[in-house]
Amino acid sequence: MDVIALTLIVAAAFGTIAHLLRVPALVGFLAAGFVLGAMHVEPFTGLERIAEIGVTLLLFTIGLKFDIRALLRPEAYGTTAIHMVLSVLVGAGLVGLAGVIGLTSVDGWRTLALVGFALSFSSTVLCVKVLEDRSDDGSLYGQTAIAILVIQDVAAVVFITVNGDEPPSPWAFALVLLIPLAWVLRKLLNVIGHGELLVLFGVVMALGPGYLAFEAVGIKGDLGALVMGLLFATHPRAIEMSKALFSVKELFLIGFFLLIGMGASPTWADAGLALLLCVILLPLTFIGYVWLGRLFGLRNRTAIRTGLVLSNFSEFSIIVAAVGVSAGLLTGRWLTVVAIAVALSMVASSVANAHGLRLITALTWLPAQEVSKLRPADRPIDTSGSDVVVLGMGRVGRAAYDRLVEEGGLRVLGIDNDHAVIMRHEADGLNVLEGDATDIEFWSRLVSGGFVKTVVLAMAFHGSNTFALERLHEAGFDGRVVAVAQHPDQVEHLAESGVDGVVNIYAGAGHTLAGLAMEADDDQPSGDGAR
Repeated sequence: MDVIALTLIVAAAFGTIAHLLRVPALVGFLAAGFVLGAMHVEPFTGLERIAEIGVTLLLFTIGLKFDIRALLRPEAYGTTAIHMVLSVLVGAGLVGLAGVIGLTSVDGWRTLALVGFALSFSSTVLCVKVLEDRSDDGSLYGQTAIAILVIQDVAAVVFITVNGDEPPSPWAFALVLLIPLAWVLRKLLNVIGHGELLVLFGVVMALGPGYLAFEAVGIKGDLGALVMGLLFATHPRAIEMSKALFSVKELFLIGFFLLIGMGASPTWADAGLALLLCVILLPLTFIGYVWLGRLFGLRNRTAIRTGLVLSNFSEFSIIVAAVGVSAGLLTGRWLTVVAIAVALSMVASSVANAHGLRLITALTWLPAQEVSKLRPADRPIDTSGSDVVVLGMGRVGRAAYDRLVEEGGLRVLGIDNDHAVIMRHEADGLNVLEGDATDIEFWSRLVSGGFVKTVVLAMAFHGSNTFALERLHEAGFDGRVVAVAQHPDQVEHLAESGVDGVVNIYAGAGHTLAGLAMEADDDQPSGDGAR
């Protein structure tokens, strides 16, 4: 069978199995890569390039949705610095212990330090994929995790650049010209259409002035794609462009996860050592992130969710190990071990995040922090004085908010987990707060005052709305709950779950459109003029 067809069939099969098992599809793609590797199927020509484009587009879309101010928060830079130092020390100690008991050979302290350094990074691709799947990339914990990832990636790029075959070109200073160029390109985005032209524009920005410009001066192109995304982040159409690129990016990223699995051809000893690294380091990684999150003023829930999404090893771990091998700092075996550890950590992290809410509930014994010591964005939300709460302040939520205020004369509070959305609405004078609708403590505080009579579930994902509904029922909320849905089965599910009113977005739009058409028809004069 043709290698391309076989690869795609196996990927589709295992992706479907993962979906049926209710774990992220990327777990299936990783498994498909392992199976193809065990079958000695070589990656087809162009698969590596497809994977590179997928990662480039991913980093570009990260930049589009990222609030660069998050890098200046102590929970971001402080956590990154301390955690990386501790990870290097613990990783080096574990590798040294493995050498002492004869599981591997260690050639001096450089091997210890470099393996520890390689395993100190969390996977940008996996973390952002998990956040996007849950629509949490704009939440406090999502933005904190992404900020930590960005700082880690910069550290990796610096290491790769310093230890590369060639230093960056002196022309690298010319990259500062991207700032005025971005001003021109942002103007161009204002007149770009919506369909395939917007997708093409985004791809060109990521690969052209982003990836290729940085590669041309000896700096890793992925960093260029991220920088280019950041330069577009404040544009009003940045989120629209990110959504337009979503399907293209997802398709290309399949190649990345397939390559991770197909590239591993270990001995049992290599696999055993990689498994040992995962079993010991991943729990310690998680504990470290939770401890540091609490230290820097994050609530238990936020710290746990940040730790969960970051508890894995990075694709940069493989790259750093490869640079170490080429520089003579590591033996070739370590590259294989690190690659297997990365793959195993991605599978473990994906499964753990799929069941993350259960883990959060299980860790409720952690001592609570004083509210005054929490970061302002992570303090409980007070809904006193509001008649209606709208959860999800996207286009649907904003329209509901406006009508409730203007026609209903009600006191409305809008809540969204996306910081950029909240900032835009605050600029328009709306009463909005940043909050996480999957936060049990948030729900307890939300209904405790007894002021809110109605809750509008206007979040983009059906799972988020149903989760919020369950929390309302658990908290004993006896007011009115209305929701939106996109598909008939979702309407039925919400109705059966006790929602007082459900609107199918598409059916509702069609109903409104028909009403406008009938109004126009009524305005037409009778007789010949109506023809």
